[in-house]
Amino acid sequence: MARRLTDQQRRRIAHHQAQQRNAVDNTARVVDDSGLGSEQEALVIAHYGRKLDVEMPGDTTRTVRCSLRANITQLVTGDHVIVRLPVEGSEPGAAGVVVAGCERRSLLSRPDSCGLLRPIAANVDAMLITIAPLPEPFPFLIDRYLVAADLYGIQPVILCNKTDLINDANSAAIEKLLHVYRTIGYPVFSLSSYDRSGLVAVADFLRDKISVIVGQSGVGKSSLINALLPGVDITVGALSTASDKGKHTTTTARLYHLPAGGDLIDSPGIREFTLQHLPAQELISHFVDLREYTDGCKFRDCSHEHEPGCALLAAEQEGKFFPERLASYRHILSNINEH
Repeated sequence: MARRLTDQQRRRIAHHQAQQRNAVDNTARVVDDSGLGSEQEALVIAHYGRKLDVEMPGDTTRTVRCSLRANITQLVTGDHVIVRLPVEGSEPGAAGVVVAGCERRSLLSRPDSCGLLRPIAANVDAMLITIAPLPEPFPFLIDRYLVAADLYGIQPVILCNKTDLINDANSAAIEKLLHVYRTIGYPVFSLSSYDRSGLVAVADFLRDKISVIVGQSGVGKSSLINALLPGVDITVGALSTASDKGKHTTTTARLYHLPAGGDLIDSPGIREFTLQHLPAQELISHFVDLREYTDGCKFRDCSHEHEPGCALLAAEQEGKFFPERLASYRHILSNINEH
């Protein structure tokens, strides 16, 4: 008959097994840094798990594949890092080593399927929220990105792509949607990567900025990047005729240098930027046109639904903001409360 283990013995065995796993992992991550040069700063332009592609300052023609040392935390495209690169005479294809990450001025993250925050891009100045006539743009999807941009201190910009698809059936709805965001004060650009209208204005805005492009699949993100970056030729996915939803084509975040100046990060397609990591009571503070009215609420924990003395509801009655904005806030709030 097998001897039953005590709880203390089980804990000791589990601890020993964990130590063995860590030892194996760390052994597998040991990097041979013989034949490498001195430390220098570099820019991460793409990442593939424990491998990164980096560029050296002032040399955008040379990309070096680097491995991560075991003690380096997760890095993302847009990070500045300290590396040691192969010296002259090294074997062809020899990899460098990332020895440290530099301080970030911003970090854009989003929750994964388990609700854990996963970094997307670092040191971003602007978030290019891309929409199109098809798939149909919904305010609450746009507003999720706007909330995320405000949360991470990144300037949001709305790009209405595929304007060549605007017709008599959808023009009024699209113009009404864009009018709301223009009035609030968000930069809004209308453009078409197909006939290239509006591209010059967008390129001028992106100059001297690091921007990340986000949006539903099918809105033409890859086509837009191809138009802004002649010769890059990112794979373009077609719309599904059954659902009018696009198929994601990008598999890893990558940084591109724009001819007119500035950098653009193409992130893996994000169908919906969920906000379940955001405390529900903080959501209203990231609606820039609504938050000013909440300070006047009678109750500190006001839900802005039915309470007497709610300053936000009073402002709604007085027509001080667009009613669809409050509807969008409530839609996003209900999704947060479900998680």
